[in-house]
Amino acid sequence: MSAPVIRVEGIWKEYSVGSRPRHSTFYDLLADRLRAPFRDRQMDRPASDQQFYALREVSFEVERGAVLGVVGRNGAGKSTLLKILSRISAPSRGRVALRGRVASLLEVGTGFHPELTGRENIQLNATILGMRQNEIARKFDQIVAFSGVEKFLDTPVKRYSSGMYVRLAFAVAAHVEADILLIDEVLAVGDAEFQKRCLGMMGQVAHDGRTVLFVSHNITALRNLCTHGLLLNSGQVGALGSIDDVLKQYGFNAGAGSSAIVDIADPYSGKVAALRRVAVVAETMSNQELSVATPFNIHMRIEVRDPDVEIAAFVSCFDSSQNCVFTSGSFFTHRLNGTRLSAGLHEFSCRVPSNLLNAGDYALDIAIIRDRSEVILRESAVVALHVNDARTNIDGWHWPIQGVVRPKLEWSVTPIAEDAENVEARWPVCVDTL
Repeated sequence: MSAPVIRVEGIWKEYSVGSRPRHSTFYDLLADRLRAPFRDRQMDRPASDQQFYALREVSFEVERGAVLGVVGRNGAGKSTLLKILSRISAPSRGRVALRGRVASLLEVGTGFHPELTGRENIQLNATILGMRQNEIARKFDQIVAFSGVEKFLDTPVKRYSSGMYVRLAFAVAAHVEADILLIDEVLAVGDAEFQKRCLGMMGQVAHDGRTVLFVSHNITALRNLCTHGLLLNSGQVGALGSIDDVLKQYGFNAGAGSSAIVDIADPYSGKVAALRRVAVVAETMSNQELSVATPFNIHMRIEVRDPDVEIAAFVSCFDSSQNCVFTSGSFFTHRLNGTRLSAGLHEFSCRVPSNLLNAGDYALDIAIIRDRSEVILRESAVVALHVNDARTNIDGWHWPIQGVVRPKLEWSVTPIAEDAENVEARWPVCVDTL
């Protein structure tokens, strides 16, 4: 059996919250001395009182050619793990062994210089990722074609939109002939066409036998691309195994014990909008337990930071087998389509009627979309909810009603004469002519 391409052995990552860091350069030391008169004296407390562990005793192995999906709530340690694997950050304890060449795309435009053009940044970023000059020249046209920024290739990237930024960054990283590809939330930014192109490229990379670690909140992409999954809960390994088993545990254990109102602590700094709260409220206030016969409302509180921006909320509902039961966006409502919002807090509400969901467990994914095409952010399994069964009040019926959904359909019965003429009149027969 061949040795694993990635071996992580009991790594910890410790940060000092609010305390003064150790200085590794003369510049850091000088800057700290200049800031000293203005510093809050509380920051001079011993670091031992303010320790935070982003990762705790994380261990796993990845075989060559595997596609590992890393999932977890915000703050679970996913990005910290990838930074350690990329050698951007060192673990406080533990050991990481990588076999082969590594390429990574951890943040939008990592390694880009804002004053340089797209053409110059391709050269710069590809060199940082370890590509040789002849390799860059050979793949330059492919990178440009994939990114779709041909018209702006000689424009400084500081004038690029966030979507153009990430397209160019992903195009460079995806064309590096690396044995290991690390990707963090590349699908959180960009339009649907770009996301489809990224998924196709990552599928090709995996097909070529290279190893991929993919951090994403896109459940559908994780299921379609990944062979294995790793769930992180508060910096610890919550589950490790097949992607279906890990996603199932993520969707319903992550939300276990949460209330119907979930406040989102992450402020999403730098984004035009942020998700601040999600609430699931039964329409009948006297009955807080959801059942098949209970309509309920999904409330999403969104903070808009820029004025006059077209922002929409999008919700996806998954059952316990990670089947998508329904999706809906605020722009599906005609009067909300194209609505531009002012800066401030806005609450989106979506009513789920009775007799839609069957009895069982469900989880809600929430996304914020700009201009009906660009995904600003996506939160998976924000709220986990249980729908209780409801009495059918039908004498003699004692069996559970099967199905992903449980609509209350209208039925009728009409007596008809048993002759062909009437039958054909009611249900015309379609005959294919060759």
